[in-house]
Amino acid sequence: AVEEGLNDTSETLLAAIGRGEEEIAPSTLFAVASILEGCPYINGSPQNTFVPGVIDLAEQHNVLIGGDDFKSGQTKMKSVLVDFLVGAGLKPESIVSYNHLGNNDGKNLSSPQQFRSKEISKSNVVDDMVASNDILYKKGQHPDHVVVIKYVPFVGDSKRAMDEYTSRIFMNGLNTIVMHNTCEDSLLASPLILDLAILTEFLTRVTWQTAEMSEPQSLHPVLSLLGY
Repeated sequence: AVEEGLNDTSETLLAAIGRGEEEIAPSTLFAVASILEGCPYINGSPQNTFVPGVIDLAEQHNVLIGGDDFKSGQTKMKSVLVDFLVGAGLKPESIVSYNHLGNNDGKNLSSPQQFRSKEISKSNVVDDMVASNDILYKKGQHPDHVVVIKYVPFVGDSKRAMDEYTSRIFMNGLNTIVMHNTCEDSLLASPLILDLAILTEFLTRVTWQTAEMSEPQSLHPVLSLLGY
């Protein structure tokens, strides 16, 4: 969470790191270290990495940062399917997502704090959908949304994802879509990482200039171009 005096500016963030504050996410520590080294940072973590203090520090050092959770499996499928349902005039009323995996990602997500960050990331997809359509969803309305993630070492990198989407349709009827997806987690994420690394390196060499500017400027440190 963003807290005044803790991570709201670069000064308070660096001081909090110096004190060893537990509220500072590990991914934020990596981001700060990269910025101080002048190295771009691509965030693939669902943690609340880019707090205002990190953005402030990146702007001061003119270092590129970007990214918000690598969505390669269930979350990406959710964003596509929910967009389709709402675009078709169907109203998702219940979305239940279950997954289990056995790699380090699964082990990390067995921690309540880490899981909460991932749950928020998955929920944001649904929240954005609700906010985009005030015809289907009146103020204060939102679908029931449950996310379950379990660590099962035996399955290793083969993440199992099961989803149930129940939507209200014509004549107040209900339509249910159930999906099972076996995702090779690392094989899906690795190409994204490679593409983002190559694109980010290229963007460090991109500058822009208008007729009124005396010299070229680099891109703003927050790389919205990396949105996926």
